[in-house]
Amino acid sequence: MGTMYQPRTMTIPEIQPELKAYWDAAAEDKLLIKQCDDCGQYHYYPRLLCPFCMSEKTSWREAKGTGTIYTYSVMRREVPYAIAFVTLDEGPRMMTNIVDCDLDTLQIEQRVKVVFKPSGDQDQPGPSVPCFTPAYLD
Repeated sequence: MGTMYQPRTMTIPEIQPELKAYWDAAAEDKLLIKQCDDCGQYHYYPRLLCPFCMSEKTSWREAKGTGTIYTYSVMRREVPYAIAFVTLDEGPRMMTNIVDCDLDTLQIEQRVKVVFKPSGDQDQPGPSVPCFTPAYLD
């Protein structure tokens, strides 16, 4: 039997005022990324300036929530988990966790889809965090 994902406590992210829309959308199971209104490039991590052309004209867009694993590492601790860079279908890569699967079956270029997991715990709940899980064909 492989290394199964077990729920673990996710760190509560620090929410900057300029990212409030991102975290509000995550609470509704929506993944937002930024798109530059001038050059058209998508980027993640969301920031005020486009990292491609330095334009201040950027807008929030809802991502499809699908992509592929670019690279990953399975941490074999007391509670095993996988950290990965996922290339979103829109183009940017984001660091994330891979969840709800046998961690030993993960592969580079594997298709994944977003799922949202709570951060914190019962004593100190935090916002939902975008994670990814394999997108198995039905």
